[in-house]
Amino acid sequence: MNGKMKAIVKHHRDKGARLEMVDIPQINENEVLIKVKATSICGTDVHIYAWDEWSASRVNPPYVFGHEFAGEVVEIGEDVTNVKIGDSVSAETHIVCGECPQCLTGNAHICRNTKIIGVDIDGCFAEYVALPAKNLWKNDAEMPMSVGSVQEPMGNAVHTVLAGDVAGKTVSIIGCGPIGLMAVGVAKAAGASQVIAYDLNEYRLELAKEMGATTIVNSKEQDPVQVAMELTDGNGVEVVCEMSGHPVAIDQGFKMLTNGGRMSILSLPVKPVQVDITNDIVFKGITVQGITGRKMYETWRQVAGLLESGQVDVKKMITHEFSLEDFEKGFDLMLEGKCGKVVLKP
Repeated sequence: MNGKMKAIVKHHRDKGARLEMVDIPQINENEVLIKVKATSICGTDVHIYAWDEWSASRVNPPYVFGHEFAGEVVEIGEDVTNVKIGDSVSAETHIVCGECPQCLTGNAHICRNTKIIGVDIDGCFAEYVALPAKNLWKNDAEMPMSVGSVQEPMGNAVHTVLAGDVAGKTVSIIGCGPIGLMAVGVAKAAGASQVIAYDLNEYRLELAKEMGATTIVNSKEQDPVQVAMELTDGNGVEVVCEMSGHPVAIDQGFKMLTNGGRMSILSLPVKPVQVDITNDIVFKGITVQGITGRKMYETWRQVAGLLESGQVDVKKMITHEFSLEDFEKGFDLMLEGKCGKVVLKP
C-alpha cells in the first residue's frame, strides 16, 4: 500500500511530540500491514513524551512512537500463513532474534537482541503499522478494539503477578498506574487472599478498589509498611509487585515483605536505587525478580483466558478515549495522573 498516513512523531530531543503526515510503511514477505483501530498510551510512551533521562539515553528521534494497539490486517507478505486479511490482531511488541541463547531456551522475552516497536523502531501511534507476522496475536472478532489495545500491558501485569504462586497469599501492588491497576485485577482473579494497593493518587486508588483491591492505601497519609504489618498480624505480605519505580516505595516494598517472600519488579527507576541487601534480601531469604515484557506466548494465552472468562474486566480502567489528533490531551492526563488507561483512535 502506498500513500501517506497520520502519525504521532517524536520529532526532537525534548518534551512533546507532533502529528505529522508520513509514508505508510511498506512490508516484506514475512510482514503484515495493520490498520490501527485503537492504540493506548503506556508509561514508556509518557517517558518518551516527557523526555526524561531514560528516554534521552535510549531513543533516537525523529520516529513514530507507541507500541500498544489493536487493528485489522489489510495486507500480508507472500510468505505469511498465520493471519489473513480482515483478521483482528494485537501484537507482541518485542521483536526478537530467535538465535541467541535466551531465544533458543524458551526465554525469548529476554532476548539479548530485542528491538521494541515504538522505542527502537517505528511504532503504532499512526493509522497503519507494519510488523513481522510471527509477532501477531489474533483477537476474537467480538473483542472491542479498545480492550484489544491493552492486552500488551496487561501481559506485563500478568507476567509480574503470576511469576510465582499467589493463590491464597497476601499481595501488595505498589503503584496504581494502568499496569498496576490490571495487576490488582489479575491478583484477585488468581485467588490472592488479600490485594493491598498503594499509591499517592486518590483517583487511581479508587480505580484500584473497582479492580478488586481489598485494601487501598494512600502512602502520603498512612505508613505503607505499618499497614501491611497490621493486615498480616505482623508477618508481612507474601508477594510484592513493584510498579512505581520510586526509590522510597521500592524500599518500603522490601520492608513489608515477609521472610521467604517474593518481590517482582516491573518498574523502571530512572536512577540507581539503594537497597539494604543484607537485612531486606539475604537475612529474609526472599526472591527478587526482574520482570520484562511477556513470556512468548504463554503470557498472551493467560491474558486471553482471563479476558474471555470475564475474571478481569479491563474496561473499568479504560477511562478516556481521544482521536489521534487530540493525543496531547491524553498525555496531559497521564502526566497529571487523572486517568486510568487512555486510548487513542486513529
